Amino acid sequence: MYTIFVINPGSTSTKIALYRDDHEEMAENLHHSPEQLTPHSQILGQFDFRRQTLLRFMQSANLAPDSVDAYVGRGGLLHPIPSGTYEVDHDMVEDLRHGVMGEHASNLGGLLAHALAQSSGARAFIVDPVVVDEMDNIARLSGHPDLPRKSIFHALNHKAVARKAASHLGKSYPEINLIVAHLGGGISIAAHRRGRVIDVNNALDGEGAFTPERSGTLPAGDLVRLCFSGRYSKEKILRMIKGGGGVMAYLGVNDMRVVADQVRAGDERARRVYQGMAYQVSKEIAALGAVLKGQVDMIVLTGGVAYDSTFVEWIEARCSFLAPVIVHPGEEEMEALALGALRVLRNDESARTYSKLKAESYRRMVKT
Repeated sequence: MYTIFVINPGSTSTKIALYRDDHEEMAENLHHSPEQLTPHSQILGQFDFRRQTLLRFMQSANLAPDSVDAYVGRGGLLHPIPSGTYEVDHDMVEDLRHGVMGEHASNLGGLLAHALAQSSGARAFIVDPVVVDEMDNIARLSGHPDLPRKSIFHALNHKAVARKAASHLGKSYPEINLIVAHLGGGISIAAHRRGRVIDVNNALDGEGAFTPERSGTLPAGDLVRLCFSGRYSKEKILRMIKGGGGVMAYLGVNDMRVVADQVRAGDERARRVYQGMAYQVSKEIAALGAVLKGQVDMIVLTGGVAYDSTFVEWIEARCSFLAPVIVHPGEEEMEALALGALRVLRNDESARTYSKLKAESYRRMVKT
């Protein structure tokens, strides 16, 4: 039996879980107060604080560091790489430390896993980071060579629910074609063809459908004119696109539970905006049906908004002609991280090498 310690850093908390093989024995969400985080102006500056927090928790739980077979952290903003479980190596540590693709709390996941493993002789992994890139080269074309499309999405949850959908169909993930829509604060919708995500929107910047707080793909000409109108700074435009866009811009709220309550109470404006988001999600799903040439085994809806049966019904009404729609609401990140490590520990699959695959991915994109 393998003991796996899972680490998922967020902006104000660190989720942790202990797994014995595929069974979760313990899970905690360690919250960090503003007073604890304020002294650290950058995410990387929180590393020692969070490491000590984890060690204190392990001590209080009577969990000896050397009793753990593997530490697995949430993958951060790295160079684009294929899907899989990655052993944390020197190149990955350096790229996470230097924030080569940007700063994010998830960058600490691999660093914390590596530090705890180094002190105990265990193995350290990350699984399916947000920069997973398996896109077909034709999908990278945006319409201008200076603006290639990028693969940044909820890869960990996408891959986890895709494997469950395959099991539901009595097949393996590489045997089927799926369209997976992760519906949360950000929305990512992807075409999964025989185990690869061949096309997906950049969910970080809000490409595609508008979301609870992202504007989605906006009219390009009008956006350019707005940028040069003198009314907005660069920072305000970026905030309009991500954080203050979408449902937030229309209704002043980004909690879809509140919006759903407004709809049930008869608020017609809320209904139009909420239905508008479902409409755009449906269009993105249908477009990926063309990418897969109509050969779609199943459509999977996941993420927090997928808990709302009304929102799901709106999408089903427009998309069920393509394929059966199933729902896996919420996120199963902790389990997905643990199972990714377990597959390697059991030799069901091999750990991937970041330093090698980031170079291969770069060469592939340069050819586009």
